[in-house]
Amino acid sequence: MRSSPDMSRTKFFGSQVGGKAVVPLTYTGSPAQLLRADICNAFRYIGLLPYVMCPVQPKGSGKLCELYASNRNIYCIFLHIILVLLQLPFILSVPLWFVMPVPLFWIAGGVVAFWLVNEGICQLLNGKEMRFMSDPKYSRGLKEHRNEQWIFLNGVSVGKSWMEGNLDRLALTFGRPVLGVHNKTAGILFDVLQCLIQRNFNYATQDIRDCYAIVKETLYKKELTKVVFILHSQGGIEGGMILDWLLQEVPQDLLAKLEVYTFGNAANHFNNPHLHMLSEVAALASPVGITTTKTTTQVHYYDPIVEDSSGASHIPNTIRSARKTSGSDKTIRYIEHYAHTFDFVARWGVLFSTATPSQDATAPKFMGRVFEHNCPGHLLNQHYLDNMFPLKPSNEKGGGIGGSGFDGAADECDFMNSTIDWAAKKNEHKKSNDEREGLESSFHTANRDPLDKGDGEVLLRDISPVSPVTTRLALESRFKNGRGFTETGSGNKRKMDFKVKDLSRLWLYRNGGSPRFDEMDFNIERMATV
Repeated sequence: MRSSPDMSRTKFFGSQVGGKAVVPLTYTGSPAQLLRADICNAFRYIGLLPYVMCPVQPKGSGKLCELYASNRNIYCIFLHIILVLLQLPFILSVPLWFVMPVPLFWIAGGVVAFWLVNEGICQLLNGKEMRFMSDPKYSRGLKEHRNEQWIFLNGVSVGKSWMEGNLDRLALTFGRPVLGVHNKTAGILFDVLQCLIQRNFNYATQDIRDCYAIVKETLYKKELTKVVFILHSQGGIEGGMILDWLLQEVPQDLLAKLEVYTFGNAANHFNNPHLHMLSEVAALASPVGITTTKTTTQVHYYDPIVEDSSGASHIPNTIRSARKTSGSDKTIRYIEHYAHTFDFVARWGVLFSTATPSQDATAPKFMGRVFEHNCPGHLLNQHYLDNMFPLKPSNEKGGGIGGSGFDGAADECDFMNSTIDWAAKKNEHKKSNDEREGLESSFHTANRDPLDKGDGEVLLRDISPVSPVTTRLALESRFKNGRGFTETGSGNKRKMDFKVKDLSRLWLYRNGGSPRFDEMDFNIERMATV
C-alpha cells in the first residue's frame, strides 16, 4: 500500500549547468532507439496513468476546471469518448491490412471515410481559430504591463473550450492578458502518437511552425521588453523544439527578453546554452555557487528605416549603444518547470530527464529549475494551477472563481509554503556528469537581487543549507516581513530551510506583480528595443 505523500516538502532540482561534450546528445540519436525507450518507459509508469485525470472533483478554478460539470465540458468529454471509440479500433486494425486478403481500394476507402469522420469531430472540438486571447475581464490591463506579452501553448486533448478556460485562468492568476496559440487536438490517442513522433523523430507539426513564427515575431517587436512563454504537457515538447529554432536564428539580446515556464512538461530535452565560454567554464568549475564573469555586453542598433520628403527610404546615420555588466550567464535567463510526482506525463517527460541523473556525458540536458510537487493530476487548471497557484475563495455560487476585482490569486498556498528538499546534493556531482546549479545561484536567479550593495560587499556569498551567520543576517534583512526561509540550530552553523516561494520566480507575477529587480535586470533590453 502506498504511503501518504509528504505534502510539506517539495523536491527541487537546480538547472543543469551544461558541458563541452561534442558527441551527439541522446535526443538526436536513432529515432528507432528513442521510440523503443519511450514505449518501455510508458509501460514502466503505466500505473500512474489513472492519475492523469485525478482528482476528478473540481477545485478552486470552479467553472474553469476542465472536469467541471458545465454543458461545454460535458460536450467536449462526449466528443473525446467518441474519438477514442473510433480511433482505438482503427489503430488496432492497421496490422491486419498486411495479412488479410482485402482489396486495396477497400482499405483506401475505409481510411478516407474514417479520416473524414474523425476530422469532422475534431473540427467541432477545435473550431477554426489558431490564435485566442484571454477574456479582458480576467486581466488588469495595467500600463506597466504594456511592454510585456504572455504566450501560452497548450497540451494534448485541448479543444477550443478548454483552451479558453486555460487562458482565462492564467490571465486571472497573473493579471495579464494572455495570447494562446492553439495546439489543436486530434483526439487523445492520436495526440499521444503525435507526441511520440515529435519527441523521437524531431518532426515539427504545423502548430509548432505556427507558434514559432508567432514567438519570433513577438521577440522582434521593439515596444516589448518581456515575452513570457507558458507551456503545458505536449506544449513542452513543441516549446522545446521552438526554443531550438530560436537559439539558432534569433539574436541573443532579443532572447534575453524571453522567460519560459512549464507545467507537466512532456519533453525529453530543453536547451539553453551559456552566453560565453568563460561563464560555462566558471559554472562547471563551481556548479553549486553563483558564477559571475563580469563580461560586458554592447548592443549596437540603427534607428528604424524612415522616408524623407521625396519618398525615398533610408536609415539614419545615428548608432546607439548600451553597455551593462551582468552576472547572468544563460541565453534564456529564466526557465522553470513545475511537475507532479504522480503525473504520468511529467514522470515520462521532465522528471525522467531530471530526477534520474545520467552517468553518460552525452545524455540530453534539460535546462531549467524543476519543482516536483508530491501529488497527482495533469490537467492545467484543475490540478496544476489549483495546487500551485490557487485562487482566493469566491463569494459566488455555481462555479464562481477568484476573489473580488482582479486580485484572483491567493497570497499563500501549501505548495509555495512547502519546504525545499534539495534533490541534488553536492557530493552527487562528483559521482556523475549531472552538474546542477546550487542554492546560491537558484535563489539569485529567482529573485534577481543585486550581488552587491554597490560598495563591493557581496551579500549573497556562501549561501548553503548550512550557512554562516553573516550570510544568514544578510539574507534575513531581505525578508523583514517574515517571508522566506526558516532556521534551526545555533552558533555559526544554522540550518536554513527555504520554501518554494523563495525560489519560484513565477510566483512573483501573481495578481499583476513583478520580480523586485525586474527593471534593473532588463535595463539593456529596454534601451535597445524601446
